[in-house]
Amino acid sequence: MEKTLDKKLAEIHADTGSTAFILADAKDADMAFGIAAPGRSPEHADGEFRTLAEYREHIRANVRQGLLDIMLMSVSTNEILTIRERIFDGSPITPAVRANDTTDIHVARGSVFPNQPSRPFRTALLDHAMCGRLGGDEFERHVGANLGLYSVTFNNHVEVDARTLEAYRDFRIEAERKGFRHFLEVFDPNAPVNPVPDEKIGAFLNDLIVRTLAGVASPGRPVFLKIPYHGPKFMEELAGYDPHLVPGILGGSAGTTYDAFKLLEDARDHGARAALFGRKINNAEHQLSFIQFLRWIADGEATAEQAVPAYHGVLQGLGIRPHRPLDEDMQLTNQAIGYGGTTMTVTVPARAEQPGGESAAVDTAAAKTVESDDGQAWPTKPDGTPDFARMTPQQRLAYHRGRLNNTLG
Repeated sequence: MEKTLDKKLAEIHADTGSTAFILADAKDADMAFGIAAPGRSPEHADGEFRTLAEYREHIRANVRQGLLDIMLMSVSTNEILTIRERIFDGSPITPAVRANDTTDIHVARGSVFPNQPSRPFRTALLDHAMCGRLGGDEFERHVGANLGLYSVTFNNHVEVDARTLEAYRDFRIEAERKGFRHFLEVFDPNAPVNPVPDEKIGAFLNDLIVRTLAGVASPGRPVFLKIPYHGPKFMEELAGYDPHLVPGILGGSAGTTYDAFKLLEDARDHGARAALFGRKINNAEHQLSFIQFLRWIADGEATAEQAVPAYHGVLQGLGIRPHRPLDEDMQLTNQAIGYGGTTMTVTVPARAEQPGGESAAVDTAAAKTVESDDGQAWPTKPDGTPDFARMTPQQRLAYHRGRLNNTLG
């Protein structure tokens, strides 16, 4: 089956105005958090962690849904799900692995590693990712994942950052020889030896990304980028410099539902063409519904302001209690970008007030109402698309339950 990732990358490179958007679920947290990686188990009042088996069952379900473009995993999970179970064989989703695990993501309970300047390190072996064993032949390298995330963290120190660049060069050499593709994750400085002013972090990252890749020919370049979102200015700067870099954003810590949805919408509107959400998906009340709304936002079919109340409506219909009341879930919060929570935080613009306030009159002449197969009516815009802003909670619930039923089966 053709992978949507390959199709979208081809569209983006062929047309710089393409709105194709790559969406990934990052289920590689066992290479950062250890026991805590699967997240808290909502079934237990004491908040104990889910098991690795439960974590992998969520991966299976999210792959079956088919709305993502990439599923990012640890090599050990990839061995079970990609190589042994073959869950990606008939799927449009591309399997990927975390190809390295620098010390700033070694988040063991009680550890201080994330507070020290990042050092390059790789647990994963590309042969294991691609075929499950060392020394596999060319045919065997097609049975596993041939895409990986490689992570770098620059700390504004020549010796520290030179080691990072040298390790990345060595990885690229091995990857190109074995036919292994990668996308490049660039974190904010986690423990800068020479601090970078907060207002210059976005520029610092952009310059180092461009400088790092300027000396790399196309066979060794990343297929896209995964970076913190530092607002419209720096995303537009990077996307405008070279659209073939294909900038994407990382999700950061869980936060509110509006945090996730608005981050995706704002980054997409200013040039991002990919997003990887790990903790935001993993901590969602219902991952499949959360992913569905991410997909609609990524494809421009819904806004963040529309999606949050609609998501709450779906949770209500499913009998799932939300983590927060709707009014709290519509708030933007400051969120840590890095795994250890030690890096700077970023925010996206707050939602604009509706003209005339929340109770502004609706232009009924420019809107109409349609009826679903079950007789439920909801308002639509002049172009026939649903008008979420005018829907009642009951209408949102009916609309999105119907779409979810069609999507999830």
